[in-house]
Amino acid sequence: MRFLAINYYRAIKIFPDFSYFCRMDSFTQIALGIAIAEVCAGKKLKNKTVLYGAILGTIPDLDVVVGLFLNPVDAVLIHRGISHSLFLFLFLSPVLGWIISKTERDKINFVQATVMAFWCLFTHVLLDVFTSWGTQILWPLDERFALKTIFVIDPLYTIPLVIALIMVWKTKDTILREKYIVLGLFISSAYLLLSCFIKVHALNQFEKALTKQGIHYSEIIVKPTAFNLILWNANVATADNYVLGDYSLFDTQPISFTAYNKNKILESQLKGNSDFEKLKKASEGWYIISQKKGSLYFNDLRFGLLDDNPKNPQFAFSYQFIAGNVEMKAVEVPKSKRDGKRLLQKIVTRMKGN
Repeated sequence: MRFLAINYYRAIKIFPDFSYFCRMDSFTQIALGIAIAEVCAGKKLKNKTVLYGAILGTIPDLDVVVGLFLNPVDAVLIHRGISHSLFLFLFLSPVLGWIISKTERDKINFVQATVMAFWCLFTHVLLDVFTSWGTQILWPLDERFALKTIFVIDPLYTIPLVIALIMVWKTKDTILREKYIVLGLFISSAYLLLSCFIKVHALNQFEKALTKQGIHYSEIIVKPTAFNLILWNANVATADNYVLGDYSLFDTQPISFTAYNKNKILESQLKGNSDFEKLKKASEGWYIISQKKGSLYFNDLRFGLLDDNPKNPQFAFSYQFIAGNVEMKAVEVPKSKRDGKRLLQKIVTRMKGN
């Protein structure tokens, strides 16, 4: 539990960074991987499921390591791409199953090891699909899937898994081990299902408010704020603006919206720029181009604002375009720990209702 607390404290300090916006936190994926390994092979491998579950649960996110050697914008594009593909898992699982069966000779056979490998990999991706950053589960198809019902870090999902794993580690009784892990997975999965119902409710509230206020829109996305299912954000696309609003389950007053101009004139200055086209694709069209002191900025709307001042908004995920040898290059705007702390304070206050 101390490791869990340290992991979440670290996430709170740096979560405005790209890596925490676009992937489920590593500790949660490791916990899920171990839980699935225990279900598939706990009777065969005993506590060695900790080793294999942790490794298998981490493999899809190794694209983050690959991204360290790429242009930062290219790293954004490859994340949750081929490494999160069902087709890759169908190929990779037998290879990993063969390695595990050879390593654990006389304990687990090739078929059992392959099944364990596949489900550890696949459940990693299924969990990612519930978050906001799109996942190319059907790669090589370009379409990314994102249910947007849970933030990339949510302790209420992780804690039941961790408690179950601790109980499993402490007992050698195979029947009890199975009961503990099934219960942990049931509770965490029920929480995911709950997030879907709450999102439908939040979406309904946003749609009612938009209709009542006479705001005509073409598209809307709704997603939870950091670490909770109480406060939800909405991004709404209108003809000339993006309209942003939030809703808490404890609200007693009507939802208010703030409009941000799409700045199509500024966007025209970046037409044909390779980094701009890549970021445009990665953001799935949810972006605003802004200008400060003569520099152009690409702001991804899906991850909200650090400062919601309409005259000078500060977006959580932003790139500055700087002069290059051939064309302007996009460089991610650094964020300080104070940005994350300030945003979390605003979320906690807003969660209490308007």
